Amino acid sequence: MQNLYSNVHTDDLPIAVIGAGVVGLSCALQLQRQGHKVHLYDPEQPGSQCSFGNAGHFATEQVFPLACKSLLPKLPKMLLTPTSVLRIRPAYFFSLLPWLWRFCMNMRQRPFKRNTLALKALNEAALGAWQRLLADDFDTHIQCNGSLLTFERTPLSRVQALAEKYAAHSIAVEVLNKAQAQALEPELNTNINYALYFTEVGHTASPKALSDHLFDTLIQAGAEYFPLDVEAIQDKGSFCQLVTAGQTRAYRKVVVCTGAYSKVLCQRLGYRLPIEAERGYHYQLRTHHNVTRPIACAERQFIVTPMQQGLRLAGTVEFAGLHTPADYRRAKNLLKHGKELIPCINEEYKQQDCWQGARPSLPDSLPVIGPAPKHPNVYFALGHQHLGLTQAAITSELIAASINEQPTAINLDAFCISRFQ
Repeated sequence: MQNLYSNVHTDDLPIAVIGAGVVGLSCALQLQRQGHKVHLYDPEQPGSQCSFGNAGHFATEQVFPLACKSLLPKLPKMLLTPTSVLRIRPAYFFSLLPWLWRFCMNMRQRPFKRNTLALKALNEAALGAWQRLLADDFDTHIQCNGSLLTFERTPLSRVQALAEKYAAHSIAVEVLNKAQAQALEPELNTNINYALYFTEVGHTASPKALSDHLFDTLIQAGAEYFPLDVEAIQDKGSFCQLVTAGQTRAYRKVVVCTGAYSKVLCQRLGYRLPIEAERGYHYQLRTHHNVTRPIACAERQFIVTPMQQGLRLAGTVEFAGLHTPADYRRAKNLLKHGKELIPCINEEYKQQDCWQGARPSLPDSLPVIGPAPKHPNVYFALGHQHLGLTQAAITSELIAASINEQPTAINLDAFCISRFQ
């Protein structure tokens, strides 16, 4: 096996970023801009998988963990209904049980409150970090004209109570009646009675174009990309070595941004990581149907986002492991819900317009961000669940500050992998 850089002075070694999704790309670009030489590793095309197929929503309003007590009554339905919004494949149920137990424990009042505050800290800083990372290109890739959360059957009292819950966490939100919602989005079904209007969130019309921009900027700045699978990270005290097929390279620091595929690398370093592949689906329409901002449906639990090529219908949660074949009935069901929300949608179902990807889901709904406790040259930036796009830029700032041995803008204790050891 060839060993590269093995005799180079440690200070001259580059930093390796493993994983070229939007989080890895953001971390790599941030480090490159701060004067570090960066090598990026991913056997897949940069910006593919969830960074390609997400809803394009910078969901800074989503400060509440998914581990919420309101889910408990829905658990039986997850097993029994193949097209339910929340689904556990029966064959995977027993494999999921340890994760599910941890998830339920995080529904308790104290951890729920703690995790909410941690998510809020990241989300409050998210768009500002994107503005700094993208600079003059921010307006090209991110539109900040808010989003709607719509309600068909929920009574006004509950809608108002939910708005107050968001407002208590400093989320800018307005309660709209039917006429006000229709004024913003005229194509909404008239059975939409109320909506929450989140006025300070954004969306991208092309997650792929955003990732491509990050990658192109990174390469133009002098970074190198290796389309290789990293088999192991070897700690050598003052530096690390990455083992790939046929060669070993030495690095001053290593940042692990491998999303739902992170468990094996972490295990080989001696860390337990209770991460699960929370599979999501989208259905891509070819027309926009005059929708101008993300519109989520509270009862149907999916979101519609205007993209460059047409509306994207996204959502659902499926636990079935990383490698189980996709069940495109779930994407077909998104099309059905889309027609209920936006009645002018008239496209017929085509499987080639479906997509499925694996979100990296941890049982407390928090990502892992920061240095590895037992390996001073290894850093983690993974497990962002539904919020990888939203939190990628602020994560990159936190990682860069940690590597530069500078104070971080957010305390990282809540995000340390030590919480699972």
